Order: sequence, then C-alpha cells, then structure tokens
Amino acid sequence: MSDPVDMKDIVALCKRRGFVFAASDIYGGLNGFWDYGPLGVELKNNLRDLWWKSMVTTPPLGPTDSLYEGQPVSIVGLDSSIIQNPKTWEASGHLGGFSDPMVDCKETKKRYRQDHLVVLTSDQDKWVAFHEEEEDSAIEKRLKKLGLSGDLAKYERVNLTAIAVGDYAKIVAPDTKDIGTLTEPKEFNLMFHTFVGATADEDNKAYLRPETAQGIFLNFKNVMDSTRVRPPFGIAQIGKAYRNEVTPRNFIFRSREFEQMEMEWFCHPDEAEMWHKFWIEERKNWWESLGIKGDNVILRPHDADELAHYATEGMGTSDIEYKFPFTAPGYGELEGIAHRCDFDLKAHTEHSGQKLDYLDQVTNERYTPHVIEPAAGLTRGVLALICEAYTVDENRPSGVYLNFHPSLAPKKAAILPLTAKEEHAKPATQLYLALREEFAVDLDIKQNIGKRYARQDEIGTPYCFTIDNETLESGTVTVRDRNTMAQERIQLDEVADYLRERIKPVG
Repeated sequence: MSDPVDMKDIVALCKRRGFVFAASDIYGGLNGFWDYGPLGVELKNNLRDLWWKSMVTTPPLGPTDSLYEGQPVSIVGLDSSIIQNPKTWEASGHLGGFSDPMVDCKETKKRYRQDHLVVLTSDQDKWVAFHEEEEDSAIEKRLKKLGLSGDLAKYERVNLTAIAVGDYAKIVAPDTKDIGTLTEPKEFNLMFHTFVGATADEDNKAYLRPETAQGIFLNFKNVMDSTRVRPPFGIAQIGKAYRNEVTPRNFIFRSREFEQMEMEWFCHPDEAEMWHKFWIEERKNWWESLGIKGDNVILRPHDADELAHYATEGMGTSDIEYKFPFTAPGYGELEGIAHRCDFDLKAHTEHSGQKLDYLDQVTNERYTPHVIEPAAGLTRGVLALICEAYTVDENRPSGVYLNFHPSLAPKKAAILPLTAKEEHAKPATQLYLALREEFAVDLDIKQNIGKRYARQDEIGTPYCFTIDNETLESGTVTVRDRNTMAQERIQLDEVADYLRERIKPVG
C-alpha cells in the first residue's frame, strides 16, 4: 500500500469483485459477521495453506547457537471442537475475566466500548466524545454543529477510561447533541453462549470458543500419548473463534466471527526466553515474505498495563502490527507472540484433576512446560494482504490493481480468447483445461479484451494469456504482466513452464 487510500474504496472493490460480502446481505446484513466470496475464499485458503506449510509441513530450523541449530523443529496439527466442556472456560479465566467495559447512551440506546471512546476536554462544561478512529475533519465539523470551536488545539484528548464517572455529566456522546447521556461503565462478557441438548437451562449452557488455543491445551496429553513428539514441540491449529464484540468495526478487522492461525510451543522453562525470541523473528520474517514489509509493518512489545493474566510472570507479548488505512499513521495488530508461561497447563490440571506435565526420561526431571504462542488472525491477514496489494494506477482502465504475490493471488492466470468465436474460444478452453490441474486459472471469454484486462487487474491476477489469430498461425500466445502491463509472445506449449517459473511459493 504505497499511498494512503480510502478504506471505502477497498470495501467497495471487495464487494464488487467477490472478495467479501456482508453476511445475510439481502436482509440488511448482521453487524460483525462477513461472508467470503469466490475470490475471498481463494485468497483466505492460500494464506491459510502457506501458514500451515510454514508451521507443520515444513517447519523452520531451530535457533542458531543452540542445541537445535540446523534441526527442523517439531510441530503437529490439530482441529479441535468449537464447543468444549464449559469447565474449559472456567479454567482458562474466560468466564470470570473475559470482558470489556462498556457504556450505553440513554438517549440513542447505542452501546460503546469505554476504551474505544476519546473525549475532547476543555475548561467548558461541554466535553465531546468521539470514536477513536474518527478523522480530525469529521471531529471539527461536529464541534461546530454543537456550537463549539472547531480548533482542535484548544482541547485535550483523553481516553474515556481516564475520565472520572462524575465528569460524565459534561460529556456529549458520539451520536447525540445532549450532555450527560452516557451511563457508568459496566463489564460485558464477550463469550457467545448456547445450549447443548434439548433443555435450555443453566445446566446445559455451553460456549462458542473465543480462541482456538484452549483446544490445544486440552489435547496436550493426547498428542504426546499418540505421537512421538516431546518438548520442545508445537501444536498448530487453524479455526474459527467467536467474540461478542461490543462495537465490531473497520470491515473484517474486528468482527464477531473470525479465524485464527495459532501455534502453542511447549518447551522447558529455562529455554522459554530463547524460543520466545526465535518465534518473534520467525513470524515477522514470514509476514515480510508475503510482501507485507517496509514502514507498513512494525514489531511492538506490549506495555506492562497491556499484559494478559497468563503473561505477567514471563517475557510478555510482542505484536506484529500493520498500518491499515483506518489506523494510519498508527498500526493495528496482525499477530501476537506471547509467553503464556505455564498458566494454561497448570490451570487445566487443577480443574480437571489430570496431570499435564512432562517427565524427561533422560534427565528424570518432571516439569510443566512453558508455552510460546504465535497467534495470528487469518481474516485480519486477508485484510492486510488486500490493503498492501491495493495499488492506484490512473494509467490503466481499472484505475487500480491488486499487487498480490503470485502464490497468494486467488487466480494465478487468466486465459482470454480475443473473441468469443470458436476459432479463439476452443484453443483457449483447451489451454485452460491443461493448466487447471496445476494452477488456479480463470477462463474469461465475454466482453472486450480491455474490460477483461481491467477485471483481472482488480482481482490481482498476475498473468493473462490471450489467444488470437496469431495463435492459430504460429502457435504463440500473448502474455500480459499485471504490474507492468508489458506484453510478450511465447509458445503455447511453454505456458505451463512459464507459470511454474514465476508462481513460486513463499512463506
């Protein structure tokens, strides 16, 4: 994403070209839920498969200057249930502490997360609250509508969490004109609940998982008993999670249903710091290999007041953050690499009565492994890839193209007969059939060639192969490069090799 772009343009392209739709769109949608269209699901699957390959199929080599240097680390996969025994969430702390402070507006009946509101304070009796991502121009306009000065330099910006409840009487809520409509903050649990069985009562209450990690901890002993892995090793999982966010926003960045790519790395406590540093470096390098790099990605260690309960005794958490259009010039979380200490295994040991420790047969040492957790958002990753690839180019008919790495692009190539006539369409179809066993290719026959090039630019197809009259005469096709729009002719029987050379995997 070389230049700042309007998020509205990205959202519009995602719907127009079939990347992301609002869930239940024909009924007006459902806030916080999204559907991935024909191209969105291909992009998401490509990212998912690259992560799985980098973690499970071909995991990295161990840290340099260690016993594990030059040796591939051991990581196995898992697919655990979305609904677990409710005791899981008691042990993990989610039932007791997985909540956000919220405030309601008594006039509009709207609900806000307390920490997502910022207040402009002054020596006047009217303070103005607004959403943290709101642009200055919109804030200035609103101030003037409220009869206040639009000069932002006259105000101090304070997060609502830092304002005493007694001062709420001065505050104008984001969607009203009157002061004093905000309620005191109340804790709101983010867990979605359901009922298992025929009776909808407290005895049958269960929860949709808010993270995929707990399913891994519950299977720690099962995995060791059924495989040959021993610490240090990892268990990886990709799957959906659910959080009843108070204010889902920013497209698919913060939603109520999302997908995670998580790996729990179990290691000796004395080696936790080494592995924490190792996975921080590995994960940042992986995102950069996908094309997300430069000033758009940073590594940010958590401050002390941000640490989760499981990380307070360890090395904490470092986030890989991306400069999304709605966070610029700031950043939003893409992946966190946390040192969870031994909190989870000990908590589940206490609540289940099952021992979840490890006896080293060589040293005869028994210990509870510490856990390093690289946890990435798959759906957030999709958004970052789209934002990074979105490139404005006024010199082409589409005005924009998606500069995906070829291995991530939903379609690797498009086969375009110059016309829909049989002499062009038939060899185009034959080429498509020959390539589709190996590559995700698009056979696009209708409309004029310029409009088809424009469509392929907008969906990020790296190469277009055009079948024309010269193909019939000389057996050659025109190759068009997405980024440069340069064209060259190659032999028809060289197309597959041409793609193999250029569609090389990353990550």
